[in-house]
Amino acid sequence: MPPDSFVPRPKQAEVLAYTGGKMGVSAVPGSGKTETLSRLAAQLIAGGGLDGHQEVLVVTLVNSAVDNFYRRVSNLVKTRGLLPHAGYRVRTLHGLSHDIVRERPALVGLSDKFEIVDERSADEILSDAAAAWLRSHPYALEHFLDPALEASKLDWVRRDPLLGQVKEIALAFTRMAKDRQLTPEKLRGQLDELINPFPLAEMGWAIYTDYQRALAYRGAVDFDDLIRLALLAVQSDEKLLARLRDRWPFILEDEAQDSSRLQEQILRLLTGPDGNWVRVGDPNQAIYETFTTASPDYLRDFLEQEGVARRELPNSGRSTESIICLANYLVTWSRAEHPVRAVRDALSPPPILPVPAGDTQPNPPDDPASIYLMGNKFTPDGEVRAVVESLARWLPEHPDSTVAVLTPRNQRGFDVVDALRQRGLEVVDSLLRSSTSTRKAAGALANVLHHLA
Repeated sequence: MPPDSFVPRPKQAEVLAYTGGKMGVSAVPGSGKTETLSRLAAQLIAGGGLDGHQEVLVVTLVNSAVDNFYRRVSNLVKTRGLLPHAGYRVRTLHGLSHDIVRERPALVGLSDKFEIVDERSADEILSDAAAAWLRSHPYALEHFLDPALEASKLDWVRRDPLLGQVKEIALAFTRMAKDRQLTPEKLRGQLDELINPFPLAEMGWAIYTDYQRALAYRGAVDFDDLIRLALLAVQSDEKLLARLRDRWPFILEDEAQDSSRLQEQILRLLTGPDGNWVRVGDPNQAIYETFTTASPDYLRDFLEQEGVARRELPNSGRSTESIICLANYLVTWSRAEHPVRAVRDALSPPPILPVPAGDTQPNPPDDPASIYLMGNKFTPDGEVRAVVESLARWLPEHPDSTVAVLTPRNQRGFDVVDALRQRGLEVVDSLLRSSTSTRKAAGALANVLHHLA
């Protein structure tokens, strides 16, 4: 194996100087976060501080990141003359929760043969529950609809968009209830104590109850249940908690900006008051908070806690200096001048900095003219037309290049794809149309091919 030529940047070296305790790291995009965390894991494994049965636990967000960490850490451990697959475990939070619940399923009311429904099955069960509720309560939401709607338009809303809205509300309700550890029974008791009726809460409770009943009939739990039950297990069994703390004396958490309240509670319990916990993330890249119970505030609060060593990874070689300046300006402007005061704290420092001179991964050559801001006020359809016209002019002049079009949601992406095809422009939309399971399989195959290469 070739010698390791890695030379840490000064800020990476500060993180790699860690030997124990609690540390929070705010890392900007392209700062080498994964590489730094992988090297820290390898250092701790090779440092001689682990007994034979102990492991460094690396917790990350998605399965593709698990494979990436495994590959990096195993290679780094191998260069140190150690067994490549010993002394560490890399898990998603859901995988870790599954491991914990499997230790003693009866403790949380499950059989030894309990199953886990995947995202697609869970979505189908929730859709059925939402549709059943709407069939049995066809006019329960009438006062939420615009009374000026014509009868034909009202019928269309009841048939199609309303079901989607009911399902969306029920999903958010169910996730929040599980994040707050509220079973349907506990929630029913709280709703019964309210003086005024809350129709949407009653709807959410009814669908949540049917959804959980359908899971129980299958002897199954969903991913949100896994986290809730894992926390219940370590809260209920001191011996189990002590055994897990002994097994994982070091916990390294990746993508901590997308941690939820329950996730943080589990890792805090596993760490204990005097344990070793490193949390790394970028509070400005909290994608999951838009559709789950995750929040970057948990990481921000952790960084400010007494006894937590605060570090930063501010240097990024991913972008040109003009793009970095634009990104930093967005953060500064949003915090000081955003017209909606309630969102001024949505983004936070540190600013992104270029990499130091002589870095092995220098920033691309700067080209300020490559950034073009359009001041036009487009309608949604007008914006799609403008994008398509721009691509229709640019692509023939650059036949060996490709272009990525980013949209805020899937439906908008489909609109762009349709418009491009109508203009006769070739489009690859496999990422837009693929399911989560397909993307995971493709990611796993890519990792295998990378390893074989």
